[in-house]
Amino acid sequence: MQLSVEFCNKKAFRMYLSIVSPVYRAQEIVDKLVEEIHQAVRPITDSYEIILVEDGSPDKSWEAIERVCSNDTYVKGVKLSRNFGQHAAINAGLSISKGEWIVVMDCDLQDRPDEIPHLLNKAKEGYELVFAQRQIRQDGFFKKLSSKLFYKIFSYLTDTIQDSSVANFGIYHRKVIDAVVSLGDRIRFFPTMTQWVGFRKAYLPVKHDERASGKSSYSWAKLIELAFNNIISFSDKPLRLTVRLGLMMSLVAILLGIGYLYLYFSNQIKQLGFASIIISITFFSGLIIFILGIIGIYLGKTFEQVKGRPVHIIDQKLNF
Repeated sequence: MQLSVEFCNKKAFRMYLSIVSPVYRAQEIVDKLVEEIHQAVRPITDSYEIILVEDGSPDKSWEAIERVCSNDTYVKGVKLSRNFGQHAAINAGLSISKGEWIVVMDCDLQDRPDEIPHLLNKAKEGYELVFAQRQIRQDGFFKKLSSKLFYKIFSYLTDTIQDSSVANFGIYHRKVIDAVVSLGDRIRFFPTMTQWVGFRKAYLPVKHDERASGKSSYSWAKLIELAFNNIISFSDKPLRLTVRLGLMMSLVAILLGIGYLYLYFSNQIKQLGFASIIISITFFSGLIIFILGIIGIYLGKTFEQVKGRPVHIIDQKLNF
C-alpha cells in the first residue's frame, strides 16, 4: 500500500513544464502570448500549464485571461487582490505551479516564447538554472543605461557579480523554485534570489524583441524605488560604508586638529574664524543625519519584515 501511495504521489507530482508570466496592462496581447507559448511548447510535450498572474492591472487584463481560460484548459488564471508588484506576482505563480521545469517570462513578448525549447535543451545538459541572456536589448537608451548603472551599483554593494543582460526570463528546475519560494524575504527580486540559492547554472544567449503593445509600466520613480529596495534588502554594505566614512572623517578631524594646534602654538593664527566653525558644524551635522537616515531605513525594512505579512494575496483562480 505504501508503494502504491508513493507511486500516486509521484504521478500527481509532475506535470513536465510550467510557464509563469505576470500580467499587467496586457489586455491586447494575452491571446497572442498564449498562442505563441502553445506553438513553442506543444512540439516538446503535452504536459504543461500556462499560469497568467494578473497583478491588479487597471485595464481589462483579467477579462482577457478569463476569456482565454474559458476556452483553453492549459491556461490557468490567477488574480491578485491588488497590485503587489511584478516580482510578488511571479512568486504567486511559482507557489502554485506544478511543473518539473518552470519557465518565467514577461507578458509583453519581449521574452520570445520560441526560445523556451532552447532553454530546456540547455538545461538537459545538466543544469538546474538556465538564464536567458538578452544579446541586443530592444529597450530605450535611458532604460538600458539605468539598468547597467543599477547592476553595477548592485554588484558593488552586494559583493556579487550581476549581469544587466539577465532578467526574469529563464528555465528553472523544481528544486530551485521550491528554494526561491521558501525564502522569507519581504522584498522579492526574482533574478537575485535565483542567483542566491545556488545550484548548477548556465547562460544562453537569446533574441530580445520589442514590446508587442503599450509601454513599460516602470516609471523612473518606480525603477529608483525598486533599485533602492533591493539594495537595502540584499545588502548591509551601505551600513558598513558609513562606518568607514565615519572613521575617515574622524581621521581627517584628528589631522586637522593637530595641524591647527601647530599653527596656534607657532602664532600663525591671527584671528579665529567664525565661518569655519559654522561650516564644520553644518557639515558634520549633515553627515550624522545621513548616517542615521540609513540606519532608520534598515530599521523600517526590518519592521516591515517582522510583521510577517504575505508577499501576495490571491483573489481568484481559474482552471486549477
